[in-house]
Amino acid sequence: MQAPITTKGAQRLRAELEELKSVKRPAVINAIAEARAHGDLKENAEYHAAREQQGFIEGRIKQLEAELSHAQVIDVASLNAGSRIVFGATVDLADADTDEEKTYQIVGDLEADIKQGLIAISSPVARALIGKHEGDSVSIDAPGGTREYDIIAVRYDG
Repeated sequence: MQAPITTKGAQRLRAELEELKSVKRPAVINAIAEARAHGDLKENAEYHAAREQQGFIEGRIKQLEAELSHAQVIDVASLNAGSRIVFGATVDLADADTDEEKTYQIVGDLEADIKQGLIAISSPVARALIGKHEGDSVSIDAPGGTREYDIIAVRYDG
């Protein structure tokens, strides 16, 4: 099964992959060679730390290559869903009680980052929003209880 990912998300992951391959991998290989030159490897903390870092880098490279090869890249700007919320939508919400506003974009699981307002399509918030329209109200079960939100705006801007 192909996991959906936005064009921007795929570009971010490809950039990370390129950084790992062209910058971080060579740097850790140099660090290992340098630490090796210091002699006895059993008691060489720099060598062991560099080897551990190399393991993380190689693991992340494999993970990114696998995810990108199985991802279905979706150009959000070309979606024509109008005011209906589907994958890729950027949604402005207002808390019905406090009028506090939040903006989320519904993205693939691979690119979700709540700090940037990118929520995974599999998240409870996204599942509550999918299929709704601008102007609708929605109840979202949050850890602190159920919250009511009004959907202020829906847009598809990549």
